[in-house]
Amino acid sequence: MARKHIASIKVETEENEINLTPMLDVVFIMLIFFIVTATFIRETSIEANRPDQQESVPVVQEDGAILIIIDNNDDIWMNGLVIDDRAVRPNIQRLHAENPDRPVVIQAEPNSSAEKLVTVMDASRQADVYNISITAGS
Repeated sequence: MARKHIASIKVETEENEINLTPMLDVVFIMLIFFIVTATFIRETSIEANRPDQQESVPVVQEDGAILIIIDNNDDIWMNGLVIDDRAVRPNIQRLHAENPDRPVVIQAEPNSSAEKLVTVMDASRQADVYNISITAGS
């Protein structure tokens, strides 16, 4: 009697197999669908028109503009003094509080790093100045 019971268990396990063929068909159809649709996706980007070095004109201090110069050594200059990265925002806030209509003009030299430029731009925005102009140095 015990033998008959063991034989019936083996038959049941063989009948419970999962057929993976339909699942693989669906996976391949989805793969083909995503490959075909991916070719139609066009990435959009923003074009940045950077001034050429030949076209750059030295920035002359405009009336009331806050001039920040980033030199080739990544030093930040304001009012003729080299300042630390952490002092950019307080200086802009102080100068902006004197005259809220003052724009910020950032003159970045060609060999300065983009990191310094972004640091100065972020400090300007944190100081609630959104009228920011960027120009290339000579």
